[in-house]
Amino acid sequence: MSYYVYMLKSVQKKPVTYVGYTKNLKNRINLHNSGKGAKFTRGRKWKLIYKEKIRTKNQAISREYYIKNNRNIRNFIKENNQ
Repeated sequence: MSYYVYMLKSVQKKPVTYVGYTKNLKNRINLHNSGKGAKFTRGRKWKLIYKEKIRTKNQAISREYYIKNNRNIRNFIKENNQ
């Protein structure tokens, strides 16, 4: 089974981003937008701006961590995926 690493961008005047991983991308985005996702994402509406298919859970966790902690990559994705 494959996993997805994804980045969401909030739909508001000053947007923020969120990076996560999941098995079911569509369901996970729906959870974020319904207020039942991660605590950080509650109270905001989100749109998907980046996704990457990964083979294993460990690889997905590593990739998520890398994107979350690398501001240059995060900003590049945010600016190039409006």
